Amino acid sequence: MTETDSELWRRDLRGFGPLGLLAIVVILLGNSLFVPLGGILVLVWAQVSRTPWRDLGFVRPSWTTIAVGVVFGCLLKLTMKSVVMPLLGADPVNQAFRFLQGNTAAIPGMLFAVIAGAGFGEEMMFRSFAFERLRRLLGTGVAASAFIVVGTSIWFGAEHYGFQGVPGVQQATIVGLVFGTIYAVTQRIPMLMVAHAAFDITALALIYWRLETSVAGWFFRV
Repeated sequence: MTETDSELWRRDLRGFGPLGLLAIVVILLGNSLFVPLGGILVLVWAQVSRTPWRDLGFVRPSWTTIAVGVVFGCLLKLTMKSVVMPLLGADPVNQAFRFLQGNTAAIPGMLFAVIAGAGFGEEMMFRSFAFERLRRLLGTGVAASAFIVVGTSIWFGAEHYGFQGVPGVQQATIVGLVFGTIYAVTQRIPMLMVAHAAFDITALALIYWRLETSVAGWFFRV
């Protein structure tokens, strides 16, 4: 394969022709099978197609970035639990994950799921990859960015229906809007990866120590 043919192949991978669409389908299928796999496939696609890492939001994170991500993720979860979800009439107890209450044996697996699956996999899919593909297709203007934020948030929310029902969709959609807006403005993914993992770890802690009802009642009677 000549250098010219190689470059054409990479350009096709970055485009929306048959090869580019096939790459998207493979990545989406990988994500549906195993969330971290989708994120890994995005990295493989970026490497093979020579898509700049910056286009996927990758910059070298600082300790400040990590700290901000942890604090922001924790505070966002507490705000969702104590203010937003009660206003939406959600059950203070997450019934889908009630089995985690005091379940020490389940913690290692759940920590892997929220760090590798949510923090890495979901942010790679719903922010890094989705925004890169849709920006290339729709442009980077304000209207296009707003459409991408809303569209990816709805998609992100819908993905949570199967195992968390309507409350899961509501929470994930709102979080998607927050994370998507931040990503649209900053085009940086490390802080959001940390924040997403911190959000879910906080949720896990509230469930494990049976604190959900208490936190949900900070401002409203439950």
